[in-house]
Amino acid sequence: MENLSQIEEFRSSPELIAKLQQNSITKKYPAGSVILDENAHIRSIPIVTSGSMRVIRTEEDGREILLYYIKAGESCIMSFLGGMHNEMSKLKAEVEEDAVIMFLPVDKVSLFIREYPQWLDYIFRLYHKRFEELLEVVNAIAFKKVDERLLNLLYKKSELMGNKVITTTHEQLAGELGTARVVVSRLLKQLEEQGNVKLGRNKIILM
Repeated sequence: MENLSQIEEFRSSPELIAKLQQNSITKKYPAGSVILDENAHIRSIPIVTSGSMRVIRTEEDGREILLYYIKAGESCIMSFLGGMHNEMSKLKAEVEEDAVIMFLPVDKVSLFIREYPQWLDYIFRLYHKRFEELLEVVNAIAFKKVDERLLNLLYKKSELMGNKVITTTHEQLAGELGTARVVVSRLLKQLEEQGNVKLGRNKIILM
């Protein structure tokens, strides 16, 4: 989605698209790059134009849990909220697959809200989507077994990348699920025995 006009809310406002392009800085990042870390100042809002990011919450003991993915055409609503209120980041944003990202300075966010209703519509849509995704995370942790959460995560990654071959490690999956690597390795072996996946070196194939 290199062309911002493909974003639903922006189609009716070429002027907004032009303003975003004029006021943003675009950078390319390889997978694994940390775009925003916890307790960092939020000086700009990322808009992913290609590739994807994952947003993670880290606990004091080092455990992590995946909150949601940010796909092409989307942004991080937590960055919007934190940046507008001059708060430190409470989350970590990391590139999932090679990405091109536009960075809009925080001071332009409020300005665009006043000038372009399409920009506000975009923010509200993202807020609604992220809220639903966070509810899914809470529901999964509270009511679903780890093997079910693992399989759902693999399907999400496959959908995100458009490929049934998922390049990842057991350690990364464990971090995203907030569990131990040995648990993930055991469950993946079970899923393979059940015919749900085929395991390779640093890759998993959904069957």
